[in-house]
Amino acid sequence: MNAHRSGVRRIGKRQQALFLCIFLLLASSCAGHHVRTPGPEKQKTEGFRNGIAVSADRLATLVGINVLKHGGNAVDAAVAMGFALAVTFPRAGNLGGGGFMLIYLAEKREVVALDYREKAPQAATRDMFLDENGKVDLEKARNSIHSVGVPGTVAGLSLALEKYGTMPLEKVLAPAIDLAETGFAVDSGLRSSLLSARERMRKSAESMEVFFGKDGEPPLEGEVLRQPNLARTLREIGKEGPDAFYKGAVAEKIAAYMEKEGGLITRRDLASYSAVIRKPVSGTYGGYGIHSMPPPSSGGVHLVQMLNILENRRPSQYGHNSPEYVHVLAETMKLAYADRSKHLGDPDFSPVPVKSLVSKKYARRLAAGIDPEKATPSSAISPGNPYSSGGEDTTHFAVADRYGNAVSNTYTLNFPYGSKLSVPGTGILLNNEMDDFSAKSGTPNAYGLVGGEKNSIEGGKRMLSSMTPTIVTKNGKFFFATGSPGGSRIITAVMQTVLNVLDHEMSVKESVLAPRVHHQWLPDILYLEKGLGDGLAEALREKGHTVETGRMVGRTHSVAKAGRFFYGAADPRRPESWTEGY
Repeated sequence: MNAHRSGVRRIGKRQQALFLCIFLLLASSCAGHHVRTPGPEKQKTEGFRNGIAVSADRLATLVGINVLKHGGNAVDAAVAMGFALAVTFPRAGNLGGGGFMLIYLAEKREVVALDYREKAPQAATRDMFLDENGKVDLEKARNSIHSVGVPGTVAGLSLALEKYGTMPLEKVLAPAIDLAETGFAVDSGLRSSLLSARERMRKSAESMEVFFGKDGEPPLEGEVLRQPNLARTLREIGKEGPDAFYKGAVAEKIAAYMEKEGGLITRRDLASYSAVIRKPVSGTYGGYGIHSMPPPSSGGVHLVQMLNILENRRPSQYGHNSPEYVHVLAETMKLAYADRSKHLGDPDFSPVPVKSLVSKKYARRLAAGIDPEKATPSSAISPGNPYSSGGEDTTHFAVADRYGNAVSNTYTLNFPYGSKLSVPGTGILLNNEMDDFSAKSGTPNAYGLVGGEKNSIEGGKRMLSSMTPTIVTKNGKFFFATGSPGGSRIITAVMQTVLNVLDHEMSVKESVLAPRVHHQWLPDILYLEKGLGDGLAEALREKGHTVETGRMVGRTHSVAKAGRFFYGAADPRRPESWTEGY
């Protein structure tokens, strides 16, 4: 294998152990990727005092921990982790994608929502993914240069640091630069995901050069992957700030690549992009405050909506994951996802009835229609009228600090490695988020979600998302943060994790490990994870549900604070294949 071209060399087990020891020494006073069982305040497990960070990747988690250890706050640590994941977890961590960040500010007891979702290029048109017969061209929508939205990650992370962090951008970027330049040992998950993405990546010379050798093979487990072009890009961002990406040398490379390949993103699209600070969607459940992401994410609206419905059905009266419990959850999920298909979109382009959708009055009306014994077919459920009430590839990470602040962040490229296209000379993988628009009203996207007119394609619009970074407060103070990857399954995964902690008094680790279920209205299928048993599936079929078992429902990463201690858990679930859920 050509080490110079691929950036790969073999290291032995002793060197790997040495690298790990160095990282662990830096992290000795804080939490790690997997930590001991956390829990509600009454639980007497040992926790961590200085802060905690949890993500899908151990190296990125340790970067966050080291920032906390040296006095940085939760935002400093989260931004450092976000950039580090672009290096060490490239199937979802990114510079060429976008996402959402929720921040709890202890001094003000305030939650703010930062929207850095990608935008459609100005040249995008409503029917750009339809063929001559009016059908959606899936290849163009998901795997072409036209599937790329204007990236938001660099703008979003930089804005978060500028407004709420305490460290300079150049310092926060230093760990990511070092990981890209010096390299890190490839694990089995990264190698497996690269093997799955290889055929699609062949159309991009930069992607092949970064991740594969001359023989077309990805690095073996234990080999070091270096990304010098990405290190150079990160260094430019550190010196010039986000302008390097949106107006400077990096922007020129992106625009030149788009022009050469017939893409739509221009220098003007990049220069005009900005992240937005929004008011979070907030509600209450069982005396706790629930705070999550507003549109253009659907996650916060439907998380609060479903919890409101469930308050009227009192699911905690049933045993956890009993047939009665899962039935009520599934019927609630159907109602929320039906509303998603009609009412959600980019609020900057059309009004979204957030206040009405999350009202307690509307939830009572929806809850009254749930039959406790029989499933209502999805064909009999239509999007509701909230006005009359009066009122997979993605990754998540969470951080809490000793000062009382917390961050819950979810960001994505959409599919694993996004469009599989990388900008020459930059090491930047580009997203394929344009598929999250409704290419044709009523036609499902890659995750089976049906969208309507409010999510149609339009230049400058942000596509609808399911990302649901969530913060739970108790008496106005931070208590618990969670979120998940998983496409359409994100919202239901987050909801069940919240219910596990608040209703079932599970520790954070127990809440993450507990098997989950999912229903999204269409298709009319109730998905059960492995471990729930054939008896449950049969009991639910007797209630009228169409049941499928085995599919993973999200991958939640959570942190909590109880008393003086912090607790956290990273979800050990792995996707059934590297083309699903991330």
